[in-house]
Amino acid sequence: MKLPPWLLPGLACAACVLAGCATVHPGIADPARTGPFFTPHNHVGAPRIPAAVRRVVLLPVHGGEFAPVEMSESLDPVFAAALEKQMRFEVVTLPRDECQKSFGVPDISSASALPHDFLRIVGEKYGAQAVLFVDVTAYRAYRPLTLGVRAKLANVSDRTLLWTFDEIFSTTDPLVVNSVRRFYSPDEFGAVPFDLSTDALRSPGRFAGYVADAVFKTLPPR
Repeated sequence: MKLPPWLLPGLACAACVLAGCATVHPGIADPARTGPFFTPHNHVGAPRIPAAVRRVVLLPVHGGEFAPVEMSESLDPVFAAALEKQMRFEVVTLPRDECQKSFGVPDISSASALPHDFLRIVGEKYGAQAVLFVDVTAYRAYRPLTLGVRAKLANVSDRTLLWTFDEIFSTTDPLVVNSVRRFYSPDEFGAVPFDLSTDALRSPGRFAGYVADAVFKTLPPR
C-alpha cells in the first residue's frame, strides 16, 4: 500500500523515538568529541624513566596556602590512582600520619627546604628509587573550577629531577572544558555524544580526577 506523502515525516520521527535516537545529524559537532582539547605544555623530563627506577614513593599532596587540609587529604587517593593508572613504575604512598611522625609535618612541598637526608631516608624505608612531590598552586572549589598542580619526580640516588610539571587547569578555558567532558564520556568513541557527563564541571573531586590524569600522562615513558 502506498502511503500518502504527508505521513512519511511523522513515521520517520516516530521511528527515531522508538530507536532511542541512536544517531545524530552529521552536522551536529560536539566539541567534547571533536576538540580542540587542552594539552599541558609546562613540563620537562628525561627522555625515558631510568630502568633502575622501579618503585616510586608518592608523597601526600601539599596544599599550602592554596587548599585547606581536608581538600588536600581528599586529593591523596585521586593522585595515587591516576599515577598507578600510568603503569610507569610501582607506586607506594607515604601516609600523612607517617610523614608527621618521621618529619614533623603531614606533607612536604617540593618548593621548600627538605628535611635533612629526606630522599635517602624515604628511599631506604620503602625500597624506592625515586620520590614524587605534588603541590597545589591554585584552587577554586566553585565555578569556575580551578586546580593548579606543581609536581616533581626526584631520583633518590643523585637527587636529580627526572620530571617536573607546573600548570593551572581552569574551566574558564574552553579547551579544558572539552577535555574534562571527553575524559568522563561513557562512550568516548561511540555514536551517541549527547550522554556525556558534565557534572565534573561542577564537582571539585571529579575535576581533580581529570587533572591528575592529565598531569601524570606527561611523565616520561619507560
